[in-house]
Amino acid sequence: QVQLVESGGGLVQPGGSLRLSCSASGSIFSFYTMGWYRQAPGKQRELVATIASGGTTNYSDFVKGRFTISRNNTKSAVFLQMNNLKPEDTAVYYCNAVRTVIKRIAYWGQGTQVTGST
Repeated sequence: QVQLVESGGGLVQPGGSLRLSCSASGSIFSFYTMGWYRQAPGKQRELVATIASGGTTNYSDFVKGRFTISRNNTKSAVFLQMNNLKPEDTAVYYCNAVRTVIKRIAYWGQGTQVTGST
């Protein structure tokens, strides 16, 4: 079992920045690939970025050059630095943890609201 708790969301002006944090507990953090996903009302949840245990990252095209994912395995935390926010970035952002050893298991946090608006 992994418990994930997101924080750092809020209301920000277009062009502004936010840093999301996700704190993990309940398992060995280094076993998991971590990710950030987002979901706007009426839309499917979509990938924002992932980071593997060793640090390999993957970004969706719509956030490349604006968002940066990072992790601290000692602190069992993953972060998403969000720069140059746009109104279309407005969504609930979810932290995700995936383990693929033996069997694929995925966990999700409760989400944190990000609103890029005046």
